Amino acid sequence: MTEAVANIGVVGLAAMGASLSRNLARHGNTVAVFNRHYSRAQTLMTEHGSEGKFVPAQTLEEFVGSLTRPRTAIIMVKAGEPTDDMINALADLMEPGDIIVDAGNAYFKDTIRREQAIRARGLHFVGCGVSGGEEGALLGPSMMPGGTEESWRTLGPILKSIAAVAEGEPCVTHIGTDGAGHFVKMVHNGIEYADMQLIAESYDLMRRGLGLEPEAIAQVFEEWNKGDLNSYLVQITAEVLHHMDAKTGKPFIDIVTDQAGMKGTGTWTVQTALELGVPVTGIGEAVFARGLSSTPALRQEAEAKGLGGPQAEGAFAALAADPEERSAFIEDIRQALYASKIVAYAQGFNEMEEGAKVYGWTLDLGAIARIWRGGCIIRAKFLNRISDAYGSGEQFGSLLFDPFFKKAVEGAQDSWRRVVARAAQAGLPAPVFSSSLAYYDALRSRRLPAALIQGQRDLFGAHTYGRVDEPGAFHTLWAGDKSEIKA
Repeated sequence: MTEAVANIGVVGLAAMGASLSRNLARHGNTVAVFNRHYSRAQTLMTEHGSEGKFVPAQTLEEFVGSLTRPRTAIIMVKAGEPTDDMINALADLMEPGDIIVDAGNAYFKDTIRREQAIRARGLHFVGCGVSGGEEGALLGPSMMPGGTEESWRTLGPILKSIAAVAEGEPCVTHIGTDGAGHFVKMVHNGIEYADMQLIAESYDLMRRGLGLEPEAIAQVFEEWNKGDLNSYLVQITAEVLHHMDAKTGKPFIDIVTDQAGMKGTGTWTVQTALELGVPVTGIGEAVFARGLSSTPALRQEAEAKGLGGPQAEGAFAALAADPEERSAFIEDIRQALYASKIVAYAQGFNEMEEGAKVYGWTLDLGAIARIWRGGCIIRAKFLNRISDAYGSGEQFGSLLFDPFFKKAVEGAQDSWRRVVARAAQAGLPAPVFSSSLAYYDALRSRRLPAALIQGQRDLFGAHTYGRVDEPGAFHTLWAGDKSEIKA
């Protein structure tokens, strides 16, 4: 019989699992570790065994036996079928009251399904979003656990011991039941897609538009990081642009292929938003931009066939030649980036609000903003402002209606419009800048052209329409005398 001494266990010792195990051990936890190939556990012990208390196991039975009650095991294995297989294998060895935690990037509907199945066996299942990558897992991630209140009582102190800390607070909180944690992590990643694309569009306007070299653009981002745009992504953007390729001596950015990968969470965010009827246009365009970047053959064919359009260099020539005009336009880009970033967060938080209604969760949006201030990829200075907005007790339908953000966007919109117009005139794609501005303008419109769409739908499909002057649904007899009937 294996002696039960570990208060937490980690299954799966690839980069993320090994880093998380080390973080746990460094913060006073006794960590049982298991990997399908025992050599990974041996490597962990050889290279990092001195960092804390580890209990390596050669079999899953030995691993479970080394855990104290309630047994708590974190799974860090490949998503999909391998995760299901490991959950079931652990559940077969565990007893009622024990806790299984999936800390991978699982689809929240899978987490809901898994939680129901494991709860029926008397165990707790926690879907926990983890943001921060390998470095965050080791030094302190932002974590978004779901599951029951009972499981949180056991798991909470453990996760708080290893989470990133922002302004004295650990970047972890109990998000809600079943799939709530993975849902919130999914939306986090969707916002991340929009944020990264906006930064890339800003870079493109300065590089192809104004003709600035990467080093000069890096300095711009460094300066921006000192103000309202202070964030991890702006910080690392400057680092990437400063970097020179050792092999060629060229700027690193110029030797990297322009095809952005994605692992699915951004796509899930957009698909879920469509199901919920929530427009997340900035996130959607960011996902589509990555998709288009990953079709090099199609883009090469477009070039070969000479698709016509303006030349960016010509459209920006006057700006690029005048230092004052150039500086003024760089400030316009900064303002447009800030306004569009606010729209991306507003859309993401609206998706979380609607998801909470549909799936029966109680999401504390202020607390979610606070745990994103450290450890995670989208950590940024203005998350404090978002937390303040949702913590004020005032009810509002969009973050854009909060007085602070309303004033910020109104102050930025002249710059925002100049950037979108200039990009279009120069033939430079700025899909997230453009769609974010269109969303803002649609939101503030007293009347939208959807009335025409309703008329079209009624004519071709008798889908009915509403009237502005009386309640109910109506249909016009288009093929007849065009009189109106109440549906």
